[in-house]
Amino acid sequence: MRLSLIPITVLAAVSLAGCVPQTQYDDLMSAYRAKEQQLLQMQNEFDTARANEDMLRKQLGEAMARLSSIKDGGNASEIAAMQKNIDELIAQIGASTLPADVQKSIVALVDSFPDVLEFDEKTGVIRFKSDVTFDSGSAKLSSKASAVMAKFAEILNSDAAADLEVRVVGHTDNVRISKPATLAQHPTNVHLSAHRAIAVRDTLVKDGVGSNRFMVAGYGEYRPIALNNRKGNEENRRVEVFLVSMPANSLRATENETTVADPTIIKSTATPDGSEENLK
Repeated sequence: MRLSLIPITVLAAVSLAGCVPQTQYDDLMSAYRAKEQQLLQMQNEFDTARANEDMLRKQLGEAMARLSSIKDGGNASEIAAMQKNIDELIAQIGASTLPADVQKSIVALVDSFPDVLEFDEKTGVIRFKSDVTFDSGSAKLSSKASAVMAKFAEILNSDAAADLEVRVVGHTDNVRISKPATLAQHPTNVHLSAHRAIAVRDTLVKDGVGSNRFMVAGYGEYRPIALNNRKGNEENRRVEVFLVSMPANSLRATENETTVADPTIIKSTATPDGSEENLK
């Protein structure tokens, strides 16, 4: 199933109504674009949920095959344990997009750092709030965010999460970058969002997560989840992590592999000289 974008009827309504003030038209177009991008975001989350459901169904099939193989030769306790595992997988398919142990650990992490993290238990999307994770206009992680990443890496390195791919996606508000020092490092909001995603990826790799498990992207201001205003800008500045099953043909990274991107790419140039969102 694919989620369709908002029909262009909103634009037709403007035409039928005759001339409208420019400000009203601009507000209508902004609202339209925000809703359109929300649907794109929902599609991304839907695809993630579907991929994780496929992973759970694969695990269920493997568990059923093991149960069949020991049906005649296994003891009662072994069969009971297998049946319990199957029941848990069936429950997860209906209620969760992540393995139960992984979801439980992420919920506990978010409860410990609610100012840094958000978690959508229905879709399995982990969201780092950029205003706490990074300084304004910077792709350098704050010390608090680095500590949270270390704990997140422990979850990703657990046996329950070992077969999950980590997709890191950066987003910004629509405020243009204007500071020369910031522009030298991040020419556009797309660059800034990608560099922030890279910073999250590099930190997790340094904390021991296999480098072959990552996909990194940056959408800049083009996929907002709220209207770009004082409140909405804060919501739109974020880094999202999607956990999906690893492709079957992926090779595991070596245990000592810690290669990261050129650190000059994510060098911070922001200065703490105010609290407005346009300190770029």
